Amino acid sequence: MGHVELPESDISRPAGPAGAPHPRTAAHRPHSKELEQLWSAPTVQRDRTDQGRAPKRRPGRHLPLIICADLVGLGVPAWLVLRAYEQPRAQLAATVAALAWCGVRAVGGRYADRQPGGFRGALTAPGDWLLLIGVLAVLTTVFREPVQPVTAVVALVPGLLVTFVVSTARQFPWPGRKKHVDHRVLVVGEAPGVERAVRLLGSRSDHAYTVVAVVPVGTASLDCGAPVPGRLAPAPADDDVTTVLGGAFAHDADLALVVPGPQLSGERLRHLSWGLHDGGLQLSVLSDLSEIAAGRVRPASAAGLTLLHIVPPLRRGPQMALKATVDRIGAALGLVLLAPLLLLVGAAIRLTSEGPVFHRQIRQGQHNRPFTMWKFRTMVEDAETRKAQLATANENDGPMFKMRRDPRVTRIGRVLRRTSLDELPQLFNVVRGEMSLVGPRPPLPEEVSRYDERELRRLAVRPGLTGLWQVSGRSDLSWQETVSLDLWYVDNWSVATDLGLMARTLRAVTDGRGAY
Repeated sequence: MGHVELPESDISRPAGPAGAPHPRTAAHRPHSKELEQLWSAPTVQRDRTDQGRAPKRRPGRHLPLIICADLVGLGVPAWLVLRAYEQPRAQLAATVAALAWCGVRAVGGRYADRQPGGFRGALTAPGDWLLLIGVLAVLTTVFREPVQPVTAVVALVPGLLVTFVVSTARQFPWPGRKKHVDHRVLVVGEAPGVERAVRLLGSRSDHAYTVVAVVPVGTASLDCGAPVPGRLAPAPADDDVTTVLGGAFAHDADLALVVPGPQLSGERLRHLSWGLHDGGLQLSVLSDLSEIAAGRVRPASAAGLTLLHIVPPLRRGPQMALKATVDRIGAALGLVLLAPLLLLVGAAIRLTSEGPVFHRQIRQGQHNRPFTMWKFRTMVEDAETRKAQLATANENDGPMFKMRRDPRVTRIGRVLRRTSLDELPQLFNVVRGEMSLVGPRPPLPEEVSRYDERELRRLAVRPGLTGLWQVSGRSDLSWQETVSLDLWYVDNWSVATDLGLMARTLRAVTDGRGAY
């Protein structure tokens, strides 16, 4: 039966096999008024007017400015272009186009609050823009307004660019901006699963779930520190639903996150879902699969079973071809545009320390193929021969060598490392197809020789100039954190993810955190 926790001295009863306590049932309850009150589930009342409704996504205080940017950003340029091409009723046409643009964006939910951990808001703008063209084409046909198609498209392009910039800006966690928490979570399950869920949800902030309490199954102790308003018995009981709902109401939770296990599965989980939904509480079931992006999960049903189909990672196809094209064209343009800066950095290195401007090093690329990686030299000329002397000073807990105050780094080298300018020559590697603009960092051969099977999966894609490691703390991260980030990218990358990481890289470079 469900119950709240009791002090160990309150009840004295025989133990089961191997010292384990017997499951608590109505027959085993002590019959004193005080203890009967403790056994009952919490009865805190809650306003139930919103039961069964999903939490609303609040648009935020900047909604008027965002809508105004869409209206003005599309309407004013459209009016100027139409008037320049002497289109009839240019002002009216621009006004209708601007209002239709905001309508398309609103219907698509683009004005809802920023969702954590992605750049989807900006990437939806082109699709909405194409839909706008279709809507306006229908309107011009119905009202028989003579507008040149090419002129109309040209007039709408500035609006798309403005919306793309504004939508991208909304994704950044600007200083002083508080992230809206969408869900207050009550975690339900056996102790090990509850501990894991609370630990992982609390270790990261790129999601909308805050654990407010837990309802464990059985009597095992918990170290997660979350409040425990009640417990479920090891076996199914009539008051499972009452206990969970009571804990949710007591802590104002709007979502029950259930961790399935041997004592909480099958029919028990099914009946619990019925009761929670009838009680107005949302339900999510935690899967044992981890580090899989939501876009790769496809729910399905078969023979009454709930199936989760996991889409394979992208290894070929149109997105891979687009990534390779963007890599090479982007790197070539970068080399041309940054040529003056590259010359200045090279001259600074040559004038401030002895040795070559560039540092060439053998690294392991995709499928463990070696290649020569180029960097600006940031260390003294004999740095490689002195590395063995500093082995005991390694500050990284894995095969990667990192030292915050490395004596081999030159003065100009420290500046280059902090600003990541030393990585720019790797644009040559990208043009050659040995590296990508975004991907895991390429490891040294001696590092790879110490990899286990899990770590070798980092080499399933081309290494990159930037990636999750660079935007998440760089050298401040532990080795296991670095591997976890790289493996997430290897399995879940997409063109949209790459665009988001390149945008976040600009902020990481200016911050300089973890660069040494």
